[in-house]
Amino acid sequence: MRCTFWLLFPVSFFVFVPAFSQSESKAKPSKDWFLKDPEADQVQGLSTERAYTTLLANKPSKTVIVAVVDTGVDIDHEDLKNVIWVNEDEIPDNGIDDDKNGYVDDVNGWNFIGGKNGNVNEDTYEVTREYVRLKSKYEKADVAKLSKKEKREYATYLAIVEKWEAAKKENAEQLALVGGIYSNAIFSLDLLKKFLKSDEVSLDQVTAVQSNDPEIIFAKSFFKNFFNGMSDGSAQEKLDDLKDAYDSYKFASEYSVNPDFEPRDLVGDNYLNTSEKYYGNNQVKPMRGPVADHGTHVAGIIAADRKNDLGIKGIADHVKIMAIRAVPNGDERDKDIANAIFYAVDNGAKIINLSCGKTESPQKEAVDKAVQYAETRGVLIIHAAGNESSDNDVATQFPSPRFNNGRTAKNWIDVGASSWGVGKNFIGSFSNYGKKTVDVFSPGV
Repeated sequence: MRCTFWLLFPVSFFVFVPAFSQSESKAKPSKDWFLKDPEADQVQGLSTERAYTTLLANKPSKTVIVAVVDTGVDIDHEDLKNVIWVNEDEIPDNGIDDDKNGYVDDVNGWNFIGGKNGNVNEDTYEVTREYVRLKSKYEKADVAKLSKKEKREYATYLAIVEKWEAAKKENAEQLALVGGIYSNAIFSLDLLKKFLKSDEVSLDQVTAVQSNDPEIIFAKSFFKNFFNGMSDGSAQEKLDDLKDAYDSYKFASEYSVNPDFEPRDLVGDNYLNTSEKYYGNNQVKPMRGPVADHGTHVAGIIAADRKNDLGIKGIADHVKIMAIRAVPNGDERDKDIANAIFYAVDNGAKIINLSCGKTESPQKEAVDKAVQYAETRGVLIIHAAGNESSDNDVATQFPSPRFNNGRTAKNWIDVGASSWGVGKNFIGSFSNYGKKTVDVFSPGV
């Protein structure tokens, strides 16, 4: 997601990769580096502050509604509560669809992954869902008796099986690897803390340790080899980063690649009916889960209150955030993304920020229809290129501006993640790229 015009809306956000995976630079700038000026501040920011004091000073402005289609937004956050969109035609919590738009009590937006009995927090990868769907049709099929159309889908099934099995295998291997490193890191750090009688352990302290105890020798060696190669920060911070990575692989094993996990019953819709719009609930504020912070973080980068002294300043002034919840902890579903776009357009959003992506899109026609609808209404869609360090020219990421009919949407900007450095350090190590498919890079590290 990201920029409307360079200076005003670099609004895309990428999930942060753990610090242990690859440091972008040894010298980290201030946390508001993305607002700063390359010439004056020597970091590759967006010159936002300079723009407000020079180019935009005393210029007339108009409030723009930006729909954040994401995991949800903390609408009560102290740095966001004054910039949240309010549906003035809806009376809060009266159980009536006052504005007759099909959504009851949608005061600040809508949640397409919730229902009467709760909300979807965890979900599978799309490749897992496709594996389950196609397996039921073709696992025991007599290929010789299939029609031409079925044989084409059967070929798709075989490709999906290969992708799912590869994803499951890779995750299992990473879980075992990171789990082993994490166990050794906990053991080493705890042992060294006891040996040094200190709650904080530095590299200099560990280097000076002298002991003939085999466990201490192991802990010293592990600490020096493992923690010394990290970016700046305490040993405990690095351990916390490692735990985040371990938890993510564990999560994927339990949910993402698990073919027996299916949370959609919570929503209560007919999932296969992509023309169905009026489902979900009005709970746009996420209540739990590591992914729950993502939409709030995105909203903050876009529009955190610039007039108070709290937290950061958002990129854009004169913005209202419309919160649309459609992305779970797992792959988003095409039907929900399509309906989120329709909702945003119909309720006045002029920019839609999509911070989501996946490798399969079985209901792409529904998303294409929604994107085309936004295009006809002059609504700009900003989409994150992705976090797999891959070439989007080679491996398509969905949702995509390229329709099944071959045409490309004209209201779509795909944004990669840049860092504060120059040269080889300018592009975020995790960011996807693509000469044909990624339009611009903007702060995302």
